[in-house]
Amino acid sequence: MPGSASRRTVLAAALAAAAGTAGAVSATAAEPGAPEADAAAPAAATVANRFWSTATDWRSGTAEGTRAVAGYRPGLVLEVPLGRTDYTDPHTGTTSAWEYARWTSPEHTPAVPATEVIASWNARTPAGTWLQVELSGAYSDGTRTPWFVMGRWASGDTDIKRTSVDDQTDGRSTVWTDTLAVDDPASGLRLASYRLRLTLHRRPGTTLSPTVWRLGAMASDVPDRFTVPASVPGLARELTVPRYSQNTHVGQYPEYDNGGEAWCSPTSSQMIVEYWGRAPSAEDLAWVNPDYADPQVCHAARFTYDYQYSGCGNWPFNAAYAAAYPDLNAVVTRLRSLTDLETLIRAGIPAITSQSFREEELTGAGYGTAGHLMTVIGFTPDGDVIANDPASPTNDAVRRVYRRREWENIWLRTKRYNASGKVVSGTGGVCYLYFPDRPTPAQHKALRAVGVL
Repeated sequence: MPGSASRRTVLAAALAAAAGTAGAVSATAAEPGAPEADAAAPAAATVANRFWSTATDWRSGTAEGTRAVAGYRPGLVLEVPLGRTDYTDPHTGTTSAWEYARWTSPEHTPAVPATEVIASWNARTPAGTWLQVELSGAYSDGTRTPWFVMGRWASGDTDIKRTSVDDQTDGRSTVWTDTLAVDDPASGLRLASYRLRLTLHRRPGTTLSPTVWRLGAMASDVPDRFTVPASVPGLARELTVPRYSQNTHVGQYPEYDNGGEAWCSPTSSQMIVEYWGRAPSAEDLAWVNPDYADPQVCHAARFTYDYQYSGCGNWPFNAAYAAAYPDLNAVVTRLRSLTDLETLIRAGIPAITSQSFREEELTGAGYGTAGHLMTVIGFTPDGDVIANDPASPTNDAVRRVYRRREWENIWLRTKRYNASGKVVSGTGGVCYLYFPDRPTPAQHKALRAVGVL
């Protein structure tokens, strides 16, 4: 089964139920033979990103024991602890004392009042340190959310077990693993603004510190739709990206989401990390059974694993894993169309996309999935999508060509029918983008064009 869909399926069902009659209206338009009314809707701003990453950005927030550091890659570090706190790791039962300091971003009002917000971050956490990211938003009616935990993260897994936090809701919005979602978008309620809060932790009595280079969020309000407008092909190019199959690892390290059969996300992440010339060292891989092929994929699975989600498909955790490599940036965002993807591919930037579909909806895939990640590496002269699909049986079979119209619809839609005929949600264009800290002028222009820089 490609991907890890357990909690993604819960999110899909919850959002579909919350949409109520709005979902039913869209469903009518998508019946066989009915006109694609939603595909004809005029384009509107649906996604807004804001990432803090410059020295000016770090100085603009409220620092409580943290310090902005300048240099080649400006960041934020723990300088003077505010105090100590005890943290009981829910996955080990171990309680430890930690010194901590905080940084809170200015209130940000995105151009798109949001039904969903996804945070992501780039950081280095030496052994003996970890960080927590929280988000608090102001609703369009003037009330506020509490501080929601969007992730407790460390690049390693010996100090704490990196984790999302379940059961967070104020009765109006809910955190589903890595996504803060308004419970009833049809009500018109939106998140009008938000703040992010970063808490850095270290072992008491040490001078250790995490270093955070990028922190931000993608706010979006993608309308309910079963179909999306067809784009016009505009590029024929293919990037040379390493090919790895998750199925090479079936049965390996089942403690990380039952082994390779569910490792679509870390397998995709590893492909692009290596595309950019980064890789784990021999020392990093020493823990992997030497009989296993492609040990770096096992490494990626271990160090993207979310102990609460019980899977390797936490979107920000994958981005944080990639950005832990030297001079790489990574964000979770949404794109508007295949034209956006073509813009990135033209500049030499591949993308990891999230989609779900029935087997008959994607010709040549040979499977259906409630949630799957693959890597888009190019477009054919006819405009079809060239993807490194980790659900393939072998590395040699990973390169796939998928029909443009089928692929863009399963990726960009927000509603779909599952195999039981039930209306569930799609991801609405979610993707991970990994790129160098110093992109070329063409890459910088492309990233600006899709709203990331």
